[in-house]
Amino acid sequence: MAVISNGCTMLVQGYPRGSCLVETSEGAKKMACTATLRHNPDSGHERLIKSLLVSRPEDYLSIYQSGCNHTCLKCHSHEFSKVVTGKWMSASDIANVVSEYLDYVTVFEPKEAATSWHAHRLCNHCGMCVTMGKRPPKCPEKLSPEQIVLSPQGFGPARNIIAFTGGDVLCRPEFYIEAAEKIKEVSNDFHVLLETNGYGLTPKNLEAYSEGGIDAFWLDIKAFTENTYRKLCGTTNQHILSSVERIINHGFTLEVLTLYIPDIVETDEHIQIAELIAETDTGIPTTLLAFFPCYKLLSPDYRPPTVQEMVKSYTAMREVGLENLRMSNFGVFVKTDQDRQYLNEALGSKTI
Repeated sequence: MAVISNGCTMLVQGYPRGSCLVETSEGAKKMACTATLRHNPDSGHERLIKSLLVSRPEDYLSIYQSGCNHTCLKCHSHEFSKVVTGKWMSASDIANVVSEYLDYVTVFEPKEAATSWHAHRLCNHCGMCVTMGKRPPKCPEKLSPEQIVLSPQGFGPARNIIAFTGGDVLCRPEFYIEAAEKIKEVSNDFHVLLETNGYGLTPKNLEAYSEGGIDAFWLDIKAFTENTYRKLCGTTNQHILSSVERIINHGFTLEVLTLYIPDIVETDEHIQIAELIAETDTGIPTTLLAFFPCYKLLSPDYRPPTVQEMVKSYTAMREVGLENLRMSNFGVFVKTDQDRQYLNEALGSKTI
C-alpha cells in the first residue's frame, strides 16, 4: 500500500503549494494529498471518505472527503477536511454505492443542469406533498410526490448527479478520474460534479479532467482581492480566478458561488467577481450565499449579513449583467416580517 508521493504536483507545475497541512490522529501535520489519498496495487487510488448521502438542497449524492488544500477560517467541514478521518474507499467502492443510488434516482438531468443551482427550480424541500398530500402556495409544481424522497437532510428529489465535496485535493486528479470512469460504467446517465475551491484547476489538471470524464464544477470563489483571499484561506487565488474561463472553454458545466461576509467580503468584492464571470459568460449560474459565523470566525466579532446588505450585493451583481443569479441561506438574513417585506419590495416575490 503506497501513499501518494510527497512531491507537490502544484510546485512541479509552477504554482505555489496550497495551505494543505492536515492533522493526523497522532497529532502530526501532513500534506493533505499524502495523508488522505493513497494508491493500492490491487484496487487503484483510494480516498478517505467521511460519508456519502443525498444532500439538500442540492438533491444529489454527495461524497464528503477528508483532506483539503485550503485552510479556510469559515470552513464548515473542518472536523474532517482538516483532520484525517473517514473510511478508505476506492473508485470501485464508490461505484458500488452509485449502483445502489441508481435505483433511488427520481430525476434525470441533462449535463447543463448538473449543478446545485439548478436544484432550486424543481423543489422547495418542504415535503408537504408527501407528508400532507398537498402542495404549498409557492411550490414549483415540477415534480410528482412520487419523485420526492427522504434523505438524512430532508425531503426532495434524487438527481442523477454524483458530487465530490467537503475536502479538496483536486490538485491530484488521479482518484477523481478513476472514480468518474467507474461511475460511468454503472450508467452513462450519471454526471460527475466536483465541488472545489479551484486551487487544483491548473491548465494541465483541467485537461486531465476533461479527458477523464468529469462533467461539472461548483467553483467557490471566496474573495477577489488576493490579500483578502489569503486572510480567509491561507493561499493565493490568482490562478483560481483565471480558471473560470478555462472551465467554460473545456466544455464543463460550471456554477460559481461566493459568500457575503460583513467587513471581509462585501459588495465591492462581489462586483469584481461578477465582472470576472460576465467576461466569460453572463449565463453562468451564480449563487450569493449569506455567511453565518463558524469555525475560526465564530465570535462576536463576526456576524451574518443583513437583508439590506444582501440585496445591495445581489442588485450590484445583476447590474453587472449576470443572468442566472440567486441568493441562498435566506434563514440567515431574513429574520423578521420586516426583513421579508423589505426583500419582497426590493426584489419582488417572483425573484425571491
